[in-house]
Amino acid sequence: MELYIDTANLDEIREAHDLGVLDGVTTNPSLIAKEGIDYGKRLGEICEIVSGPVSAEVLALEYAEMVKEGKMRAGIADNIVVKLPVTVDGLKACKALSDEGIRTNMTLCFQSMQAMMVAKAGAYLISPFIGRLDDISQDGTELISQIRTIYDNYGYDTKILAASIRHPKHMLECALIGADVATVPLKVIKQLMQHPLTDSGLKTFLADYNKAFA
Repeated sequence: MELYIDTANLDEIREAHDLGVLDGVTTNPSLIAKEGIDYGKRLGEICEIVSGPVSAEVLALEYAEMVKEGKMRAGIADNIVVKLPVTVDGLKACKALSDEGIRTNMTLCFQSMQAMMVAKAGAYLISPFIGRLDDISQDGTELISQIRTIYDNYGYDTKILAASIRHPKHMLECALIGADVATVPLKVIKQLMQHPLTDSGLKTFLADYNKAFA
């Protein structure tokens, strides 16, 4: 499974990058707004740190403007992936950009037929938001499972990017189902390496050594 960080904060990206396991970055307008910096400038800075895919979401809602903005974002760096919503206009923009060799990440996916349609249009990534489904008492990981089955049935190349991941259990479930990518906050990346028995074991080892040789 590829691991992306979901942030626009350079310090968080550097910290995750230094762990040696970071494959890419996802951003969105809300994350950029928190940083209070020009969108294009921040995307360029991120691409200087990370060589893997960096998803840059368009602000436009209509097809022609999505394509125009998508081409502009893609021109920032070779590893930019244009992020589009799974709407009718987004589907058309996905097809247009994909036909020109520009990779797309189709975001805010909440049902499996959206995922099938964008795969047919040539999307590079589909981003089902599992945590937000959990918030309304639906099973977010079941959506990942449905998409995995559909893509495997018909040989679609689109990668499943599990998004809106809230905790390590989400990660475990997505890995078992076979999601290709997961994008998570830095907090969750760190939690993946934590276990109380690891901590207590280290404490015991050091205590035993110090008792014998101090």
